[in-house]
Amino acid sequence: MGKSHLSEEDIKARYITPAITDAGWDIKKQVRLEYAFTAGRMILRGNITARGKKKRADYVLSYKNNLPLAIIEAKDNHHSVGAGLQQGIEYAKAMDIYYVYASNGDGFVEQNLLTGEVRDLKLEEFPSPEALYQRYRIDKGIEEAEEKVMLEPYYYIPNYKKPRYYQRVAINRTVDAVAKGQNRVLVVSATGTGKTYMTFQMIYRLWKSGLKKKILFLADRNVLIDQTMTGDFKPFSGKMTKVQNKNLDSSYEVYLALYQQLVGDDGEEAYRQFQPNFFDLIVIDECHRGSAREESAWRKVLDYFTEATHIGCTATPVETKAASSLTYFGEPIYEYSLKQGIDDGFLAPYKVVRIGLDRDLEGYRPEAGKVDKHGYEIEDREYNVKDFDRKIVIDNRTRVVAAKITEFLKKTDRYSKTIVFCIDIEHAERMRQALINENRDLYTENDHYIMRITGDNDEGKAQLENFIDEESRYPVIAVTSKLMTTGVDAKMCKLIVLENNINSMTEFKQIIGRGTRLLEDYGKKYFTIMDFRNASRHFADPTFDGYPEVVIDLGGEDPVDDPETPVEGTGDETVDDRVNEDDGGYGNDGFPPVDDEDDDKPRKYYVGDVIVRVISERVQYVDSDGKLITESLIDYTKKNILQQYSKLDEFLRTWTSAEKKQAIIDELQDDGVLLEAVREELGKPDLDDFDLICHIAYDRAPLTKKERAENVKKRHYLYKYSDTAQRVIEALLDKYANDGIREIEDTKVLNLKEFAQIGSPMKIVKAFGGKDAYKKAVQELENEIYYA
Repeated sequence: MGKSHLSEEDIKARYITPAITDAGWDIKKQVRLEYAFTAGRMILRGNITARGKKKRADYVLSYKNNLPLAIIEAKDNHHSVGAGLQQGIEYAKAMDIYYVYASNGDGFVEQNLLTGEVRDLKLEEFPSPEALYQRYRIDKGIEEAEEKVMLEPYYYIPNYKKPRYYQRVAINRTVDAVAKGQNRVLVVSATGTGKTYMTFQMIYRLWKSGLKKKILFLADRNVLIDQTMTGDFKPFSGKMTKVQNKNLDSSYEVYLALYQQLVGDDGEEAYRQFQPNFFDLIVIDECHRGSAREESAWRKVLDYFTEATHIGCTATPVETKAASSLTYFGEPIYEYSLKQGIDDGFLAPYKVVRIGLDRDLEGYRPEAGKVDKHGYEIEDREYNVKDFDRKIVIDNRTRVVAAKITEFLKKTDRYSKTIVFCIDIEHAERMRQALINENRDLYTENDHYIMRITGDNDEGKAQLENFIDEESRYPVIAVTSKLMTTGVDAKMCKLIVLENNINSMTEFKQIIGRGTRLLEDYGKKYFTIMDFRNASRHFADPTFDGYPEVVIDLGGEDPVDDPETPVEGTGDETVDDRVNEDDGGYGNDGFPPVDDEDDDKPRKYYVGDVIVRVISERVQYVDSDGKLITESLIDYTKKNILQQYSKLDEFLRTWTSAEKKQAIIDELQDDGVLLEAVREELGKPDLDDFDLICHIAYDRAPLTKKERAENVKKRHYLYKYSDTAQRVIEALLDKYANDGIREIEDTKVLNLKEFAQIGSPMKIVKAFGGKDAYKKAVQELENEIYYA
């Protein structure tokens, strides 16, 4: 049989794989076949999700586990030798692989992405691992000292997780840059993509190779340090210490510390106990926070250890007039965005429920002389959504918001982990009380069902670990202001409620990041954002899915605006989380605080007799371009079907000729056609997939599965078969009427009890004249089902 009659798989098995192994590549240790480097986008419509296609490279060839060198894309012999080259280049660029090969079994076309050279190779000319690696060293200009660090393997023990493709790229680029002497490195990776794991592998390889011997990991919250030590950094046990007092032990190799403990709150500057050259490497977690500010007290730590290599890791590099991640660290050495994470299927997609309240959209102006609940005369002016809960509190607005949150949870799952972000601590406490009133049944079962978790509340903070723990049911609803905006790894968070005015893109991205983790084993496949303050407008900002431009180019006389930064104190608070520090909350006397400049003017007015109503509600989804769209499920489905099959005749031809109809359904699902969600929305559970497609995309009147099965029987189709075969066909029709086409296409259907009454699978197949005849009979039955 000639090559022209062989499938792509045959070409690979007979020609390409032998050429690789003959060149010296170990097929078990150095070659990954059909390597899926993405998980497949999680497609979301309604409450239904499905996985899209994974990106697969036919071959990935690695010199060492952490150093892939080549990609090969194969095609059958009807294609030219280089037909797969462009696809291979796309995959290679994503994975930082520099040698791309394409083949149809006649030979190879090689493209060197480092030099741009393209050349043809015979099958027997495929390079050996050592030859390709030596070319790589020359093309990349790798010196001998750098090579030792570059080839240092990842930390790995049996059953320990291996890095995903983007994690490997981030780790390798960082390690290579440090090995080449780069002293300031910035890695930008979306929340939920495993930054701490990447950080560990970077530190491990630099430490294990001997290039960096004393390492400091800096964070600004205790929870970040504790999660890191018990999680990804656990292999450093014995070599690692947490700085907990002002007397620093110099005998360890890996130190984890809060800025606050090193700086001190009394000017002691404990970090000066070490010599400026004590640390070789400093890794700054969430580096968009305090250390980004040039004038920050925390920057003193970095400035003191300035000779060390500094690696900054963040999901949100900050760029303001006062703080710049990019100016300090330089351009990111690698960036993996939220959009990429969702496209690859490693992060959860989201939908946004935008809710409009009449008072938010129309504003509120008190009548002349109106006093609030505490007897203060309300200043006569127009109050809008920016004022609500900061300058004026409308009780019914809080109640309506709590009612909408509860309504959503009752429609979905009342035990979905939920974070409600409020204006300040006082607002958070009122919201907690309002939510309790709406959920009295579950709250009386367990008073941890709803908790306020803010910087001033020890009871709430004590429950933070339980909220984060995916095994723990309680707390379910966490009400906060700023404390949980960053660094809280709440994998099971399914609902994020925006009840605060968010003007900072950095803060917005951090808040959205609380929901991006995927945890399919626990049923977390997507999350919902419920927006009461139009904060989701930030999704339309071009900087949402990237890093902002540098704007720190200041002259000596330029004014500097203070950005939103954490309080340089306890490490567990931010300005808006501290009682009596501009939180707008109650003072220690339990009464609303008053303005210091005017004892007769309270910080907030409290109004209890203003009616608030919901006047609009719309659902938006994130599309494949990362944009929020308002589109009905039906319109979305129709658009995706027509992209595949623009005309009914085209779809019918494909459907009729398909050996398995389910393959067409699966392919459409890969492109975002979620027929289960459509069935649910239409309220028509008895419609066949075929009828749904024809009805939605081509306006054809649908038939139910039972109607189609009855039509086949009415045409006396069954009588063309002998007695046993006729009973089988009738049973298959009944199975189709109840469960759909997928069931009857699977030969395992013959093992079900309704067929056991007829005979064994072997007897049934024999009644049709053999396996091939049985398959042909099933295909004919399918065509009869969809006749006319």
